[in-house]
Amino acid sequence: MSGHAADFQYEIYLNGMTGAVPRLPTDLTRLAELTEQRLGSGPVGYVAGGAGDGSTDRANRAALDRLRIVPRVLRDVHARDLSVHVLGRTLPAPVALAPIGVLSILHPEAEGAAARAAAVRGVPYTHSSAASTPIEQVAEALGDAERWFQLYWSKDREVTRSFLTRARDTGFTVLFVTLDTPLLAWRPRDLDQAYLPFLRGVGTANYFTDPAFQAGLARPVHEDPDAAVMHFIGLFSDPSNTWPDLAFLRENWDGPIVLKGVLHPDDARAAADAGMDGVVVSNHGGRQVAGAIGAADALPAVVDAVGDRLDILFDSGVRSGADIAKVLALGARAVLIGRPYAYGLALDGQAGVDHVIRCLLAELDLTLALSGHATPATFTAADLRREGDR
Repeated sequence: MSGHAADFQYEIYLNGMTGAVPRLPTDLTRLAELTEQRLGSGPVGYVAGGAGDGSTDRANRAALDRLRIVPRVLRDVHARDLSVHVLGRTLPAPVALAPIGVLSILHPEAEGAAARAAAVRGVPYTHSSAASTPIEQVAEALGDAERWFQLYWSKDREVTRSFLTRARDTGFTVLFVTLDTPLLAWRPRDLDQAYLPFLRGVGTANYFTDPAFQAGLARPVHEDPDAAVMHFIGLFSDPSNTWPDLAFLRENWDGPIVLKGVLHPDDARAAADAGMDGVVVSNHGGRQVAGAIGAADALPAVVDAVGDRLDILFDSGVRSGADIAKVLALGARAVLIGRPYAYGLALDGQAGVDHVIRCLLAELDLTLALSGHATPATFTAADLRREGDR
């Protein structure tokens, strides 16, 4: 990353000398409302909605808001470095794009636009199994940039094996296995619109282009798309998987494996015992279990349990650079950004995703520096207070 991420603010101010202002707000919490105004109720609800009454989504925000930063002064923060070492690679900043499926419901350029924006900024892009764009096409958009692959663990082992082979052959380096979605949650915003994009053949691109998936069809996808959709629904996830089944993934993937959706320290210990490389402390952005613990409230216990054995990443509720800083202070090595970049994509395509990434990195850089830290490594839980604590 050339210069400092914070320099983005001066770019904005200098552009303002010609009358230009940012196309999107720099307060990223405003993007959700703008997206609600721009898109139809089905797509908006699918991205913005949560499980049940949305209580877990609110808990994610409350957990982060309770954490307050205690800045330090008169420290040399002139030369700064956001880079981190995570999962065997050095990243220019502790940020990656989270896997989000069916991005074509937000913008016609879908996953390709998000991938290109990530590649330009040196931020890893995580491709969802449930994407609207096949693995190979997204890999082409990424060029030689860092790319990670997220797996929804299919009932069909041959489909799973084929996905892993395709990801490996197209340069994906880290496998993220989402464990918190063995069943689809009760999501009223989607139910009230009777909106599930997969039933319309959206979010199925990796499957419909997969030879192992195609082998299970009586006729090609284009001849009987409804049958292909029903075949997809039947094998999408496997609620019967247990810890011993992780051996199958290790046998079929050479690189790091990260388990996504871990909230309990005992599950984190089990991941370490199973030879995994990392976990993502996440409640799926509040989309799976209503009434669940806020992800940032779960993070410290997981760090205490396995922080010396696994790389711990985080998602769920992050909306700003300050949020990222807080999560890093609690012990996460990197943060996966979800809804903010989805809203940026919906509002302005690749440029919108780029705007979100640059805003987050600039605010992270400034938050650390103005708190007295030139690198994320020195910013720790000692620099935070919880509201109500003395």
